[in-house]
Amino acid sequence: MVKELSKLASAHATRSDKKNRIVQAAATVFAQKGYASATIADIAAKAKIGKGTIYEYFDSKEDLFFAVFEWFKKQTEDAARVDIGALGGSVAKRLEALSDSLMGMWQEIEDVFTLTMEFWAASSSSQMQDRFKANFRSTYQEFRKIVRSLIQEGIERGEFRADINPEFTAAALVGTWDALFLQAWFEDDFDPVTIAREFLSIIITGLSGRKP
Repeated sequence: MVKELSKLASAHATRSDKKNRIVQAAATVFAQKGYASATIADIAAKAKIGKGTIYEYFDSKEDLFFAVFEWFKKQTEDAARVDIGALGGSVAKRLEALSDSLMGMWQEIEDVFTLTMEFWAASSSSQMQDRFKANFRSTYQEFRKIVRSLIQEGIERGEFRADINPEFTAAALVGTWDALFLQAWFEDDFDPVTIAREFLSIIITGLSGRKP
């Protein structure tokens, strides 16, 4: 019985490894060629497998593209994850740590950042809109929730002014971080980490009500 379970686990791991290899190969091909121009044959060649093997794991190019989206989202979430609750200290310091973690992953995702353009385009296409739009919405909501909770804690601890709206402030910060990545993609010498730090310093000064 133990041997049979071991064989099943090994087969599952092998299948999972191959699926991951296909997704990562697809990420590279989609980033280089774009969704419309990329073919299953291109992806199979990149993954060094037969074209038919891909269809054992994914029903269509669209399904594979969505799998790449979920993989990319997890990669960026893992890179950005900071246990801000365990950091201790002031809320301002934890916001700064979160900002540094988010912006600091730029070098890791720069080569495949063109994928985000493809994902945004997919969220407006009639064919894939609902699927991508819902996922984007939940992702932004989750990030806003993290930031909003921090700002709310800052208000309750007396670090931040009581008259600010945590939801609106969180939305503006998340939007800023998102836009800094876009600018970094357009400009080779753009430094999102340093710019985000300076911007957040101004925001925290305003939130706290201190004189600059």
